[in-house]
Amino acid sequence: MRIVARIKRTSLNLDLELVAQARDILNTRTTTETIHRALEEAIREQALRDLAQWDLGGVTLEDLERMRHGGVPDQ
Repeated sequence: MRIVARIKRTSLNLDLELVAQARDILNTRTTTETIHRALEEAIREQALRDLAQWDLGGVTLEDLERMRHGGVPDQ
C-alpha cells in the first residue's frame, strides 16, 4: 500500500498508444496507475545506474550475499 503525500490534478496530452503499451508492460489497470508506475520505474532505474557507479572496494557478490544474512565480508 502506497501513501500519497501530495496529489495534483492536471491535464496532460498523452499518446494513448504509448499509455496502452506501458499498461501492458507494467501490468497496470488505469492511466494514473500506469503513469505512477512508469515514474517509479524511471526513478528506480536511475538509482540502479547511480549504484553501479559506486566503488565497493573489492566487495564480491559472495560478500554481499553473506552480508544480507548478517555475516561480514572476507578480509
